[in-house]
Amino acid sequence: MIMKRRLLRYSRRLTKGLVLACCASLIVASKTPDTLEKVKTSGKLVVLSQNGPTTYYEDASGAHTGFEYGMLSAFAAALGVELEIRDVHNLNRMFSLLQDPQEGAHLAAAGLTVTPERREQVRFTPSYFEIRQQVIYRLGEERPTSIGDLEGKRIALIAGSAHSEQLHRLSRRYPGLEWDELSDVDAMELIEMVDEGEYHYAVVDSNAYSVHRGLYANTYVAFNLSQFQPVAWAFPEGEDDSLYRAARRFMLRANTSGLVAELREEFFGHVSKLNAGGAQAFARRTRERLPKWREQLQQAAADYNLDWHLLAALSYQESYWNPRARSRTGVRGLMMLTRSTARELGVNRLDPEESIEGGARYLAQIRDKLPERIREPDRTFMALASYNVGYGHLEDARVLTEKMGGNPDRWQEVRKHLPLLAKRQYYKNTKHGYARGWEPVTYVQNIRHYQTLLSWSSRIEEERLAEAEASERKAEALADVATMKAETAAAASAL
Repeated sequence: MIMKRRLLRYSRRLTKGLVLACCASLIVASKTPDTLEKVKTSGKLVVLSQNGPTTYYEDASGAHTGFEYGMLSAFAAALGVELEIRDVHNLNRMFSLLQDPQEGAHLAAAGLTVTPERREQVRFTPSYFEIRQQVIYRLGEERPTSIGDLEGKRIALIAGSAHSEQLHRLSRRYPGLEWDELSDVDAMELIEMVDEGEYHYAVVDSNAYSVHRGLYANTYVAFNLSQFQPVAWAFPEGEDDSLYRAARRFMLRANTSGLVAELREEFFGHVSKLNAGGAQAFARRTRERLPKWREQLQQAAADYNLDWHLLAALSYQESYWNPRARSRTGVRGLMMLTRSTARELGVNRLDPEESIEGGARYLAQIRDKLPERIREPDRTFMALASYNVGYGHLEDARVLTEKMGGNPDRWQEVRKHLPLLAKRQYYKNTKHGYARGWEPVTYVQNIRHYQTLLSWSSRIEEERLAEAEASERKAEALADVATMKAETAAAASAL
């Protein structure tokens, strides 16, 4: 009897335990997945951004690239999902879409400046960049030196931008401030408007101006409208902060691991210290000289699997596209080949077409000679440095980089050690001795800058050509409709 009662009590406890376990299981099963879980389940991270050189764009192969794209790709990879970018050209609309759950966007990443006004709408991750708002003016015009000088002038800026918030704040003290907020334009278009005299001034971010300035040589920075301001990703407000917390952790790691520094070097490290005269000369030669050699540069680049903008930038750095160029050291021609290199390549360095073909082949040979483990874009940067300083000196710098604890396969590391080849305490222990090691560093930086300018110039040209063709087709269609109406009316009157 006692055993029976014990078994009954045990059976009741077991039944109760099973019931509780089932309830707990049902509670867990019915728990609504958070945003992070939903992203991982869907396999897709949806981001609102803006197409442009400081965010994301297509490279020569048609693949997406850019600073913001590099950051977002790394975050998506960390989550184990694919990245989907939706281009939203209007900033006001971007913030509106971000806060609309029906749109399904997880975050916005478009070089967004953190401001008090924006903090009231969204929450930001830790910063990964800093910019200053700058007032741009046209050279030859009177340069404004203070905010008061802007009163009564035509000022252009992007609608919904942090620049708008800044001017609204300043207008309380400077009631004469007036400006136009333009939608569906980017920083490059604002700079162009100032360059062409359509506006007195424009307000743009410092990183955007540094990238575009070489295309618009008649513009310059008048003064900084703000101190350095943080740039971060924006997330919608809400109780579910699971994805936001994951982004915060990622951003902190990205800042400390070197990812941010690497991407900044890759996409903004090329910006040269081109002065106003140099920028104007580049713009003028691009119009007057480049068209004569463009076809040959494109063909040579295609033959050796190079970007033709890179080859054009290299030839500009070497000779300013002057086929009769000569240096004090005896290198000559459009690609400034030495006598021995031209002989080895079997080309006449004074013949422009042969010089272009020979220079392209020589660059490709250097690139292919480098160790296979060196990846792009470091591979191309090192090939360019070797074109300038010689393969032996480049190898000396790579050996020195490794001895001093750096990575000899990363340009960012090697470029720090190249200048040491001019110091006896370092070059006395190298295989090839002294070299003017600072020159290839500047050389590569300039070529990267020229390449970026030429690439964006080509893009503008293609877009305008497409717009002109579309307008022409529309005009032809309207003309056809008018002709048909006229023929129909004539036929009806004849009856």
